[in-house]
Amino acid sequence: MSVAPGLRSAAVLTAQPMRHDEHALGADTAPVTLVMYGDYESAACGPTHQQVDRARIAFGDRLRFVYRHFAVTELHPHSQQAAEAAEAAASQGLFWQMHERLLSDGGVLDAGRLVEHACELGLDTNRFLRELSGHIHAERVREDLRSGIRSGVGSAPALFINGDPFALGAMPGDALLDAVGRAMP
Repeated sequence: MSVAPGLRSAAVLTAQPMRHDEHALGADTAPVTLVMYGDYESAACGPTHQQVDRARIAFGDRLRFVYRHFAVTELHPHSQQAAEAAEAAASQGLFWQMHERLLSDGGVLDAGRLVEHACELGLDTNRFLRELSGHIHAERVREDLRSGIRSGVGSAPALFINGDPFALGAMPGDALLDAVGRAMP
């Protein structure tokens, strides 16, 4: 098995176990779980997420998708705040809607744009701003980052299929679809 470019060493290449507060789409009983460690400011995360969406559509309820933050502020200075914005939206039940906006916004992640997203989604913006300015969700975001580091992730995006790393490479055509299909019982 080749090591994915976003992964560090073969010694710890396995996704960390699921937590009760995971952001997941799909049934807990799905035979395949796809975990993505992502950074909203990484240019590669948007296209990778498009491939994930293709897999989700193709496999329906047989695939569970889990998103974990991998906000590395040394590389992407807005990534932590964007991840906290997603968590602030999650506290109001709209994680996935904010998630989609952040990944499709072309890297515009300044505070003003985050507030625009909150308004457009109909969030309680006062609460959103309090949570964002108070860094209420910072520890949750850091826990995802620590989980990624324990899994051997070195940069985002990084994918795991049933706990095993998936080498992103250029992700030509249907490579992710094929890999998920091979993992199906």
